[in-house]
This record gives sequence, C-alpha cells and structure tokens, in this order.
Amino acid sequence: MNKYTHVFLGTAFSSKSPKEVEILKDHLFCINSKGMIEKIVAPKDADYHPLLDTYQGEENFHRLEDGHYLLPGFVDLHVHAPQWAQSGTALDIPLYDWLNTYTFPIESKFSNLEFAKNVYEDVVSTLLANGTTTALYFATIHKEASLLLAEICSAKGQRGLVGKVVMDLPEQTPEYYRDADAETALAETEEFILAVQELAKSTKQGVYPVVTPRFIPSCTDEALKGLGELAAKYDTYVQSHCSESDWAHGYVQDRFDKNDAFALHDFGLLREKSVMAHCNFLNDQDAELFAETGTAIGHCPISNAYFANSVLPLAHLHAKGIEVGLGSDISGGFSPSLFDNARQAVMSSRMLEDGVNPGLPADERGVPNSRITIDEAFYFATAGGGESLSLPIGRLAENYAWDAQIIDTNLGSSKLPIYDANENLHDIFQKMMYLVQPENIREVWVQGEKVHSR
Repeated sequence: MNKYTHVFLGTAFSSKSPKEVEILKDHLFCINSKGMIEKIVAPKDADYHPLLDTYQGEENFHRLEDGHYLLPGFVDLHVHAPQWAQSGTALDIPLYDWLNTYTFPIESKFSNLEFAKNVYEDVVSTLLANGTTTALYFATIHKEASLLLAEICSAKGQRGLVGKVVMDLPEQTPEYYRDADAETALAETEEFILAVQELAKSTKQGVYPVVTPRFIPSCTDEALKGLGELAAKYDTYVQSHCSESDWAHGYVQDRFDKNDAFALHDFGLLREKSVMAHCNFLNDQDAELFAETGTAIGHCPISNAYFANSVLPLAHLHAKGIEVGLGSDISGGFSPSLFDNARQAVMSSRMLEDGVNPGLPADERGVPNSRITIDEAFYFATAGGGESLSLPIGRLAENYAWDAQIIDTNLGSSKLPIYDANENLHDIFQKMMYLVQPENIREVWVQGEKVHSR
C-alpha cells in the first residue's frame, strides 16, 4: 500500500527567512493522512526517481502543468466577517462615524441566523478562492451567529480562528448593538469557547475560539479583566485593535493615562497567543512589551490607508523582534485578497521611507530604512502569519500543514507576462505576487484536502 495520501510534483516558492524566498524546483511533496508535509524530495535526492516510479499514474499523484506553481496558503490575521456585507462602502468617512453609521447597524443584523449564514458562507468561500487558508475572524456580539461562523469554517475546510466580539460600554456603543452587561458578555464568551473547542475535535484543519474585546473604547474594565482571565483559564487566542488611529490611541491615553499596549497588558490580554490589529502608534516601549509577551501585529495596509491616520513602521517594529503577519481587515480594507495587501504593504513602506510631502526637502521628507520588498511582504502573508499564530502553517516545508495554492500563469483571461521559457524563477515569483488575480488561483488545499478549484 502506498504510504502517502497525496504526492505533488511541481515548482514551489516558500519563505526561507523574512527576507529570502526559497525556490523548490520540480520537487516532490509527500503528504500524509493528517494533511502534513511528511517529506520533500529534490530531483538530486536518491529516492526521487523511486518515489516517482511508485506514484506516477496513481490517482493521488498530482503533476503540476507547465506554467503552474505552488505557493503556501495565505494567513489573514484580521477579518471582520460580518463586514463583508458592507465591503467597498463608506471608506471616505472618519473611523468613529464609519462605525456608528455603517458598521454597528450591519453587525447588529447578525442576530438573524439566516442573514448570518448567507454572509458567512460567502466570506469564507471568497477568502478560500483568494488563497487564504487560515483566517482570524471577528464575528459579532451574537454567540449563536459566531458559533455558526466557526461551523462554516469547519465545513468548508478553512482553518478558522473565531471570536465572539465583546462590547459592553454604554458611552461608546449603541443601545441596539452591545452586550447586556459585562457579566453576560463573559458568560457567553465562556460558552462560546467551550462550544468551539468541542467543534474542533471533529475538524481536521482546526478551528479555534478567540477572546475578542472589540477594542478598549467599547469595553468596560470589568469585561476586559474578565476576558483576560478567560484567555488564561482556557489558554485561548486573544485579538483586539490596538493604537489604530489618532482617535482610538488618544481615547485610551485619556482613560488610562497610558498607551493601549500597557492598558491591554494590565488586563492580561497580551500573551503568546495574542494578535493585535493595526498598532500604528506603538512607541518603542510598547514594541518591547509586544516582543516580550509574544504578542503579534496584524498589519492591515489597505485599511490603514483609510482609517489609521498613518503608515505602520513595519520594518522598524519587525526589527524589534515582534511577530508580524498581514490582515485584510475586511471591510476597513476593501479587498479580500492578501495578494492586494502584500502589494499595498510594499507601496506604503516605500511612501514612509521616501515621505509624501513634496513641499519638504528630500532628506526631511521620509523615515529612513522603512521599505520592505515583495519577498518580505510574501513572508508576512505566509510564514509570518503562521509564526504569529504559533501554528505549523505558512511554509511549504516538512512538518508543516499542506496548505497550498496552485497558481496558473497561463490563464487566457489573466495571463502573466512570461515570454521566455527559461525566465528566472524568482522573477516569475515576483510577477505572481504583483499580478495574480483570483482566477489565476486554480486550486486551494488546506491540511491536505482540496477546498477550492476553478
């Protein structure tokens, strides 16, 4: 009997380090029944041809066509699943107004499970079609709808980390959309954690409950403290927004006389399994606290252009030892694609380095050493996200999950400009990172299971 559940033959790209892409030309990828990459075999290895002879022609052997390449699945560290229903609208108004005029009204509709099902099935399918194999989701305050999102991730084969949102502070949340009180919010969060942990027992790729205070401005001290205690009790993931905009950052300073990072830490919300979205206004002390506690940043470059009032100093924060991954931040970010967000991450970093005010002399205009390359952006979309979640995902490497996307560069409707049969493979990789559209993504696999194909 054949030992491997699947064997793939093709050329793959994976992050060797934050700055370096590894090119695995014509390698064999051997996947076991648990959906893990058990063995990767190079053409020069002794067992390459014997393996080829054994599996070629078998049903579970997958030889990539010419012009098709393998990339790891993307890890999206920040998605507001209910906001998919408003994606692409109202991006021109300030954050505070956007939340109250558009976002809270739409999120409040998720008390209706039929409405929730329509939106959630669509957002999970859309993200899979865009190559996102793992997503860290904010749901809404509704326990049942939040559990439904976890069930949909489980059924569709996406690795989902899902949080029931907590927001119980009357001054900052509308009456029609808030938890009844801190006690109710905490009780429902605990019930949600237990239900998702039960669901996880029968989910091959994994689903995980996430403790989710929306952000400090929408939560009472009692809720924040209780959520920190629940995260410790059940060893769960934690997610929130941190120092995103001038308004949010200033609000926390006024309320606690300290920055978000330290306020969150006081409530037990910065830990190895914490991912904080945005973090644009972290200072060096905040950054050191993040590095020390193992808290990761979900960098949302498209959303930041609309709502964060600044460009995240990504290179600076990563150099301080903070784990960083990319987030789409649907719908503060309009695009469900981490390809688009990787592109924007590079562009924003260049704007930060060069500066944006032509009225200033060149040497005063920007922040030196801020740029990142597309290779680095790819790392943040894949391996960086995996490291942020402390999961063996985001790399095509042995003992990692087989989360992969098969990219077709020859597609008639969106063919990549590759005219030389022997074009440098790293150049092809860069063209993919800049030019791939969803239709180029022919297949998506999660944990050794095919979850999407065109």
